[in-house]
Amino acid sequence: MEGGVTISAALIENYLHSRPRLVRWIEWLAGRRYRLAHFGGRRTPLVVIAHSFRDSSTSRQVALAAEQDWSGVPNRCREAYDEILFSAPEILVLQLRRKNLCGCLGHRHPVVGEGPFAEPHEAFGGAGIGEIDIAWRRVETWQALPLTDIAFDAQFLDGTRREEFRAHQFRLKTLSIMLHEINHLVAPQEPENAVLERSLSFYRDTLAGYMEETMASLSLTIDRSFSRLE
Repeated sequence: MEGGVTISAALIENYLHSRPRLVRWIEWLAGRRYRLAHFGGRRTPLVVIAHSFRDSSTSRQVALAAEQDWSGVPNRCREAYDEILFSAPEILVLQLRRKNLCGCLGHRHPVVGEGPFAEPHEAFGGAGIGEIDIAWRRVETWQALPLTDIAFDAQFLDGTRREEFRAHQFRLKTLSIMLHEINHLVAPQEPENAVLERSLSFYRDTLAGYMEETMASLSLTIDRSFSRLE
């Protein structure tokens, strides 16, 4: 990378804070906020989640999907995206929206439009910048695999377990869409059906892995509860 600059959350935070005070105040009054995340232990891409202050809690879930859930998915699922993430821009701007007028779950953007990242800056040291968007309310209601999603959801009674499942499911769906759009960003000529098959396989396998671990944990908890009654 030019100038030997290492892209990090601290570097981006310093850049955002170093901008003119008037610019930062206008941005703040408009409700724009930024949250930074990495894919597990990967140095790049650094994900910059651009969101409204009203969607701060959702942005935390998106960051958690990248930072924590990515590391916990089966190895084969991560390996399917290793080369794609390696080829991705060092800085990835993710515009978190409530919905897209077209009804899509997300898009890759041919041009970066997010204010602080729309123009090259010496702070980035020549790092590549890409941009995608995700419509999170659309993601919440999206049934990626209708029969599988319904079957898994039915295995939990109403209450804490079901809420935990749905929160984790939302993060896995968001993660699969994020990877889908990064795939388009890196390989725009790759056929949509190939990109879609890869991201749906990721979602299906990661959700199945989560369910297997959760049901095993639930069974162990029940066994221990009964053993105390003996």
